[in-house]
Amino acid sequence: MRAALATLCLILCPLLWMTSANADWRADVQPAQLVGEGDFSVFGFRLYRAQLWSEHAPLNYTAPFALHLIYTRSIRRERFADIGMDEIKRQATAPLSHDTIERWHDDLMQALTDVEPGDQLSAVFLPGKGVRFYAGEQPTAEIDDVAFARAFFGIWLDPSTRAPKLRMQLLGTAQ
Repeated sequence: MRAALATLCLILCPLLWMTSANADWRADVQPAQLVGEGDFSVFGFRLYRAQLWSEHAPLNYTAPFALHLIYTRSIRRERFADIGMDEIKRQATAPLSHDTIERWHDDLMQALTDVEPGDQLSAVFLPGKGVRFYAGEQPTAEIDDVAFARAFFGIWLDPSTRAPKLRMQLLGTAQ
């Protein structure tokens, strides 16, 4: 019995490793296609190229989709988390509790990484569950909170975004 288990492990363990080693954000949204993309700039300085991937166009929150960002500047994760929470609070239709703000800020600090030019961060919306984050092809965090996930993606996709042109490009509605 022990020999059979050892043999089974020798066969299955490399297969499991190969599956997890090759899995990245794209696997979470298959069979997705590029819905739209555009650049985000501040004061004329391009910070990143954003892409929205989904099986559905127009986008809906009933199927997984991914926001993929390719950076052109160095940015620290603390700055990401602070700016992200400022935008989430600004877009909120009702005031967020202090506990929610703290928890979501901590979640962002866990999920995000410092970036250098060429680095890539991705976030995958998981319907009924929340959001999974990646740095490059490596998962960094999974936040099981649908309200947080919708608020996070709202930074780019909500009609009240500070980047309406980028929103239209991501949603594939830009002229």
